[in-house]
Amino acid sequence: MIEEIRIGSLGVIDSSVLELGPGLTAITGETGAGKTMVVTALGLLLGGRADSGAVRSGSRQARVEGVVRISGLPAVAEAVAEVGGEVEDDRVLLARTVAAEGRSRAFVGGASVPVARLAEVSNPLVAVHGQSDQHRLLQPRAQRDALDRFAGEELAVLLAQYRAEHTALQALERELREVTTHARDRAREADLLRFGLGEVEAVAPQPGEDDDLAAEEGRLGHADTLRTAAEQAREALSSEVGSPDALGAVAAARGALDGVREHDPEAAALADRVVELTYLLSDVAADVASYASRVEVDPQRLAAVSERRAALTALTRKYGDTLEEVLAWSTTAATRLLELDGDDERVEALRAQRGELRARLGDLAGRLSAARVEAATRLAGQVTEELAHLAMPHARVRIEVRQTEMAEPAGLPVEGRALRFGSSGVDEVEFLLAANSGLEPRALHKGASGGELSRVMLAVEVSLAATGSVPTFVFDEVDAGVGGAAAVEIGRRLAALAHRAQVLVVTHLPQVAAFADRHVLVEKSHDGTITSSGLTVLDDEARERELSRMLAGQSESDTGLAHARELLEVAGPARALA
Repeated sequence: MIEEIRIGSLGVIDSSVLELGPGLTAITGETGAGKTMVVTALGLLLGGRADSGAVRSGSRQARVEGVVRISGLPAVAEAVAEVGGEVEDDRVLLARTVAAEGRSRAFVGGASVPVARLAEVSNPLVAVHGQSDQHRLLQPRAQRDALDRFAGEELAVLLAQYRAEHTALQALERELREVTTHARDRAREADLLRFGLGEVEAVAPQPGEDDDLAAEEGRLGHADTLRTAAEQAREALSSEVGSPDALGAVAAARGALDGVREHDPEAAALADRVVELTYLLSDVAADVASYASRVEVDPQRLAAVSERRAALTALTRKYGDTLEEVLAWSTTAATRLLELDGDDERVEALRAQRGELRARLGDLAGRLSAARVEAATRLAGQVTEELAHLAMPHARVRIEVRQTEMAEPAGLPVEGRALRFGSSGVDEVEFLLAANSGLEPRALHKGASGGELSRVMLAVEVSLAATGSVPTFVFDEVDAGVGGAAAVEIGRRLAALAHRAQVLVVTHLPQVAAFADRHVLVEKSHDGTITSSGLTVLDDEARERELSRMLAGQSESDTGLAHARELLEVAGPARALA
């Protein structure tokens, strides 16, 4: 419930505080006094579009604040906490500023938030209805939403389940479409992978093989040179033709040192080291001789090695810089090929899943339709009864829930029929009105005048109020085009609605204002340079004068005052706080 609204520099309102409470509050005033600014202020608190043109002339910014009591609304308290705001004594402060340059800021519980978050927090608290909402009620979607609200929690649970399955079906349809639409590209990709894997498999490279082959090719390509060098080295180490060699020279050195070893221990140590060198030279000479005997010229093996290296190089040009990268590509490509080759099976699996999903969705859609048909009968009866209280005793409302058939697979199978479906089910909901006896019910945009449409909307809201949809209702001149006895009944039904919720009504009809528990006057003053408006809660005497003005155009008319008192007496018993 809204307890207080503070408005600063908004339109013709310079600075005003409006204290509210339970029951019905009527807001009246002369044309142009600024009644609509109160609704504009509420719209800003609800996250509505900010218009810099509404900032009061000469002011830097407009500011609107609202103190809202949220006891019994834990979801709202949780939403406030999520945005970093504070709740004190079950009350939260909502605020909105609009700069003259157009920039807008929003606050929830003292925390600065995006306007969208302000709307998320405040929209469950207040429902605003104006002339534009009458046109909204003409839209099939708005009519279906109203019926769903009336149907209550059971239908809401069904609808949530349906929407979850519908989202899953859409995702599956996209996946299936992607698989089948790109089948040609996938086949082309599979062929390329298959060809590449065939090339790698034909060569069958081994890790490190390219390094080993490079070394072997180097030996085979220089075999003559290597053998000649080895033979020369062997001859230098140990000659077979009696030429001076390393072993002979070392042997001479050994003999010289052995001859003097008895005279000096150091000379003996050197002799021992020469002995070691003799053994080492003998081993090296034998190894060199063995190497020289093994080096052979093998043109066929050289050609085979060169051919193998060329095959490996061809792979590294296509599939990786090294053989390790080629082998890694091969592993990845084989996995991807398995996926691509499994597309046919995947398509069949997806189609089977789609069939199961559509069956579940069809079952939920059928249950949704049944719930809506049952709720439509009850809501139509209640709205018809409400219209009887709104000076439309012969009016009848019928709510049709119908479906459109279409061929599968576009249609959803529901109880043996293929029906057009969307995120809210298969149903199209339409409110029909027969304003008088003997008339066939017609669509609201064909069968209702502006005044009748106002009363239908009010009757719908009164019927929906029992669902506890929102704690506060705001009606902005929904009584336009209505007068006389119908106006009295509108006031009476607003008072009835105020028994269950807080109601604010901006009205120009005294018959409606008389039923209010609190009467607020928007009064305009002019100091010769600028016009301002203020909000005043009227006492009993001032209220009679305002009703007199609304009735007769004169606040001090004896006849008008008498009529005002009569209206207040008639309305008294019906008031919410009477």
